[in-house]
This record gives sequence, structure tokens and C-alpha cells, in this order.
Amino acid sequence: MTTFDVATPDGAILKARREGSGAPLLLISGLGGTAAFWNGTVEALKDLAEVITFDQRGIGGSSRGTAPVTIAQLADDVAALLDTAEIATATVVGHSTGGAIAQSLAIRHKVHVGALGLSGTWLAPNRYMSALFAARLSMLAQDPAIYASTAALFAYPPEWLETHFEVHEAAVAKAPRDPAAQAVVRERIDALLAFDGRADVERIAVPTRVIGAEDDAVVPAFLQRALATALPGAGLAMLPGGGHFFPQTRGAEFTQIVRDLLAETA
Repeated sequence: MTTFDVATPDGAILKARREGSGAPLLLISGLGGTAAFWNGTVEALKDLAEVITFDQRGIGGSSRGTAPVTIAQLADDVAALLDTAEIATATVVGHSTGGAIAQSLAIRHKVHVGALGLSGTWLAPNRYMSALFAARLSMLAQDPAIYASTAALFAYPPEWLETHFEVHEAAVAKAPRDPAAQAVVRERIDALLAFDGRADVERIAVPTRVIGAEDDAVVPAFLQRALATALPGAGLAMLPGGGHFFPQTRGAEFTQIVRDLLAETA
């Protein structure tokens, strides 16, 4: 594994890493924004691809910069990363908020995107997610530990979490307790709720796979189906379960879908 820094025009420094060999595969994480979300996926795919992950601005080892946080800005950050890494075109897989970023990247910087994997994500604002994240913002303001606890409870299937409860404990331990960390969470939630890809979705012309889980309680399955319907020629792969964080809880099935996407576009 090698690490590298990405400097953005507004002063953010993004911490990135690349591992493995083969065609480039860029993974974009969700609201949490960390490269670590993909550790298991990287391990499973590094024999097939050069896998690039990174901490998004204001997250983990990456600094915040001064630009307003929007999905478009986060897509521009990804383009800066690919330029820095001297990668002309990559297969891009984004999960949840990362899927919104990937859609925006495919519109704003289409030369960089050879294929798309849109995992646990959505196309346009909806009442379910608006209500869910309004509740989460309220919890963040009142008790960050409860915010972190309920985020984990929503993200993982109950039976899986029961046998991996250290994941819940770790989430609570890392709750955004200081004002700066809370501000980053709030602006990222505002950005994801403001994302609306309907006007541009027909401009996405690369091979695309929409991936979802039937029991996802954060970005429900009906939103995966709506996204796949709106995307010209997109494939749809629905896992029977796994919760919102199915790339972790159903890692073998998820990575096989990504392997198939890489093979189709080789």
C-alpha cells in the first residue's frame, strides 16, 4: 500500500491510499467519509485491481478546506484525487452519499469515469430520508452518543450486529462530541439531502450497476429500483439482506458484484 496527499484549490488536503495492481478502482464512502469503511473490500479486490480509497474533506486525516460542502464539491475533490494519482479513467464505486458523489462525478468529470457502481444510494430527495435525517440531526444536537448509537442500529441488520456488537461500541466511542466534528456532520447531511440528480441522470452513459439490499433502513430498496429505472441501461443487483452497510455485512456478495462489473468493462 502507498499513501499520497491531494491538495484542493481551497486548501483542503485529502489523505489517500492505493493498493493492489490492475485496472484502477476508486471507492467513495458514505456519510462517514472514511477510507477505512472499505478495508474489507480493498482486501478482497486488490488481487484484481489497483484500489484507491481516501478520507473525504474534514474527515479522518483529511483537512476541511474552505469551500462549501456540496455533492458537486465532493465530486470535484474526487476529480482532483484522480488527477493527482495520474489516473485518466477508473471504475468508480460509491456507497450511500458516495453514490451521489459518483453520480455527480460522472456528470461533471465524465472523462474520469469508465464504469459506475452505485451502492445503497438514491437519485433525488424523498420524504423518507428527509424525515430520517431530520431526526438524526436533532439527536446530534441533543446527545452525540445517541446519534452515533442509532446510526449503527439503523445501518446494520440486528442479527449481524448482535454478534458484532463491538462495531456499535466503536461507533459510540467515536461519536462527534466536539463542535467542529458536529459541524462537519451537519454540513454533510445538508449536502446529501440537497442532492438531486434527476436533471442530469440521462447524461450518464457508462456501464452502471446499481446495488442495494432489500432490508436497507437508511436508503430503502425502492430508491435503488427507482435509480436503476432512471439510469439508461443500468443493471440492478439486489441482495436479500445486509442492512445499509451491506458492503461490510455481505462482503463476499458485494465484492463479487464489483468483480463482475470490472470484468464487463475490462
